[in-house]
Amino acid sequence: MRPAVFHPPAKHLITGCILAGGRGSRMGGVDKGLQLFRGQTLVQHAITRLQSQVSETIINANRHQADYALTGCKVIADTAFADMGPLSGFFTALQHCNTEWLVTVPCDSPFFPLDLVEKLSQAAIEQQALIAMAQTQRSIDNTWELQPVFCLMHRSLLDSLRDYLQTGGHKISAWAQQHTPLALCEFAKNPQGADPFANANTLQELQDLQS
Repeated sequence: MRPAVFHPPAKHLITGCILAGGRGSRMGGVDKGLQLFRGQTLVQHAITRLQSQVSETIINANRHQADYALTGCKVIADTAFADMGPLSGFFTALQHCNTEWLVTVPCDSPFFPLDLVEKLSQAAIEQQALIAMAQTQRSIDNTWELQPVFCLMHRSLLDSLRDYLQTGGHKISAWAQQHTPLALCEFAKNPQGADPFANANTLQELQDLQS
């Protein structure tokens, strides 16, 4: 349901949440956000890129909260719907969001765009949408691929997300597509041809990203 007054996203109306609540199963169970990348933890890289784009940065983490708190950011853990994938983090962040809008990013994509929030906000404005998501071109065939964890959403969607999770739903795009229009925002590859949303699901991928 669209809020009675639709305020276009602006920096002071947006909270940023870094999703670091996963189990890191493909990394052998390590806490992914605390892994070192070029001398800093992955979560610190995310903070550096996100904090200038939003009014407040929070971290969704279910382990080692004290370590994450050393960053100076508020740390929130999943309670309801824990272990249901990134949407668990979406739900927790919406519960703690003190602004009209929330933007989410994962902790394992150290090169996401510095204009991510600006472009997602513009897409939401142009389409009068309550959700905006990033998409990039596949290397194989240049078709556009959704990057659903890079998502801007209005806080009024909390009840909708609760209802979806209560049915056992866990797919971000399936929930988002319940709300039309869903604004899609295209992000080009960087000048070197690399994916700005490249992430590290395994220790080998993390090593590959180092170069």
